[in-house]
This record gives sequence, structure tokens and C-alpha cells, in this order.
Amino acid sequence: MNELDLNKLKVDRQPSAAPTARPKRRINIWYVLIALLLLLVAAKQFFPSPAVVQTTQIVSAWPSQQYNLLDSTGYVVARRKAAVASKGTGRVDWLGVSEGDHVKQGTVIARLENHDVMASYQAAIANTSAAEAGVRSAELELSDAQDNLRRIGYLFHKGLTAEINLRDGNSRVSRAKDSVASAKAAFDAARSNQDNAKSALDYTEIRAPFDGVVIARSANVGDIVTPLSSAADAKGAVAVMADMSTLEVNADVSESSLASVHVGQPCEIALDAYPNRRFRGEVSAIVPTVNRASATVTTKVRILDADQGVLPDMSARVSFLSQAVSNNQQKPVLAINPQALAKVDGHDVIYTIVDGKARAVQVTLGSLLGDVQAITANGLKVGSQLILLGGTKIHDGSPVKLAETH
Repeated sequence: MNELDLNKLKVDRQPSAAPTARPKRRINIWYVLIALLLLLVAAKQFFPSPAVVQTTQIVSAWPSQQYNLLDSTGYVVARRKAAVASKGTGRVDWLGVSEGDHVKQGTVIARLENHDVMASYQAAIANTSAAEAGVRSAELELSDAQDNLRRIGYLFHKGLTAEINLRDGNSRVSRAKDSVASAKAAFDAARSNQDNAKSALDYTEIRAPFDGVVIARSANVGDIVTPLSSAADAKGAVAVMADMSTLEVNADVSESSLASVHVGQPCEIALDAYPNRRFRGEVSAIVPTVNRASATVTTKVRILDADQGVLPDMSARVSFLSQAVSNNQQKPVLAINPQALAKVDGHDVIYTIVDGKARAVQVTLGSLLGDVQAITANGLKVGSQLILLGGTKIHDGSPVKLAETH
């Protein structure tokens, strides 16, 4: 019994086979980790994450921007403009023009009531006719007196009449001459009255002072017009005319920038009404005075190629240029931010975004127009979205996503 108990207390020193299983499990885990790492590398290579990019747009630029020295704003005005009115006072009886009508110099555009003036003119004509008849009668009397004086003189030299008859003949000729002079003076007075009456009649017909366009109609039939507009509800003018061939832009230039402007300098004019057009201009005058309140000087820029679409009082923007632009430079071109350009295999390219991927488009560079670069490329238009590189590495087909803006 004691021997059996002691045998149970012996230590078994034989090697055990169990520890060989644990190293195998560790090796399998490493294989799994390496496989996962390879899968991640392959996924990143074949399915890269989109690059976060910022974008810019293709804009429209004008070649003249490369010559631009100074910009200013102003308004279109007509150098030749007139408020057409009558020299006399009267009621408008007829008005023959409306806004936008083209009229020639001397054309009657309105007429005042002239019944009384016409009557005065006709009376003046009659007085002139009577005075003219008086001149003819006086001249006949003078001719008869002179003939009579020659007969008496002949008889007196023959001793057939007395000296008193010769004196009477001379006196009659003298009276006849005075009568002719008086008749002629009366005729001149009557003719002057007729001219005055004709002028008064002409004042009732309001005529265009020059070739131009009616830009405003200030009166209507029945209105009273007077030169000074002193009467209640009276009008001073029936219409306002402008000579469209004298259109120019009055632009204010800062006093500090006046050294960049001179008479004859080429300009380019942009009108708010026609954003896609430009007009050639030239500085015609610099007004020799400074506006103290705004510290500006008014410059007058003549529009060289104005058409019927240019109207007075249009808002305008004037670019003062270092040199004139040619006809070929009067058209807009495509332009981009230079930071959207990249060099690929010696070619200039830009990147557009198509279905979430960058697509390279080869372009031809033009002039540098201020802070934008002129380009030429097929299939691009104003407003097309481009990737703004800024050091970001992009290639054709790279997945991209737009940066979030806050």
C-alpha cells in the first residue's frame, strides 16, 4: 500500500508533443497579415482614392487687355445736341416727329398756330405792293418833269419863253426827285415790315437745326411753347435732337492717373448694353479743369465705329491703351488661369472633369492677357470647368473630387 502511494508521487519526465502546434498557428497569422497588406496595396494601385481638387473656368478675354494702361467709366453723349424750340410764343398746331425719327437740316418738325401772324404778313405784303406802286408813280412824275424842263430850256434858249417858266420847270423836277426819294423810303420801310412779318411767320415753323435723330419729344399738339418757359405749364422746346455722328464718351479719369492719358490716345469702349462687343475709340479732348469733389478730370473719347445701336446716355467703360488694336484683335478669345496649365510630353494641356475623372485636353497658347492666358482648343467654351492644379499631381484618368467650400 505504501509502495503504490509512492509510485503515484513520481514525476513523468518524458517530452510532450503538444508544444509543436502553437508555432504553426503563429506562422499562419503572419501569412494572413501579409496577404491583407498586399491586397491593400493592390486596391490602392488599381482603385486609387479621388484627389481633392479646386476648379476654375474658361473665360472670355479681349486681346486689347495686353495693351491696357487704365480703365475708366462714363456715359455716351452727343457732342452736337439741341433742344429745338421756337423763337416766338404760340400754341402747337402740328407736330410731325416722334422719338427715333431721323430728320434733315431745315425740315419742319412742328408748327404753331399762325392765323394772326399770317394775316399780318399778308397785310405787310399789301403795304409793300402799295409802296412799290408809289415809287413807280413818283418815278413817272420825275420823268415827266424832266421832259418838261428840257422843252422849256429849249424854248428859253430860243427866246420864246420867259425865265420864270424855266425856274418853274426846275422846281418841278426837284419836287419830283424828292417824291421819288420819299416813295423809295416808304417802300424800304414796307419791305422791312414785310420781312419782319415773314420772320414772325417763320418763327411759327420749327425746323431741324442739323441732321440728326429725335431723342425726346417735349411737347404735344395744343401745348403752349415759349422761349423762356415763363408761363405756367408752358414748354420751352418741342423736341430734343442729337447728331449721332458726334457720339463720344465722357469718362472721368483720376487726377493721379492723368499722366497716362493724352489726346489722340487709342481706346477701347465697352458698353453695358453690348457685353460681347467692343468699339474703337480715341481721346479727342481733355477738359482743362479738375473736379475738386472727386479729384477727377473729364476726358472726351470719340467713338470711331459707332453704329445705330449706340445711343446717348448709355453706360460705358473705357480702356486707355498703349497702342491701337487691329481688326483681328476686335474679337474675344478663350482664356484661362495660368495655374490650370500643365506640361505633358512637351505639350501644353489642361484638365477637365468628366464623370469624376480628370481628362487631359491639349491646347495651343496665345498671348498673356493681363492675369489670364489666351488659349486655342477644340471642344472648349466659355464657362467650361477646369482643374486648378496648384502643385497637385494629376494625370489623364485620375479620379478627382471637388474640394468642399465653406
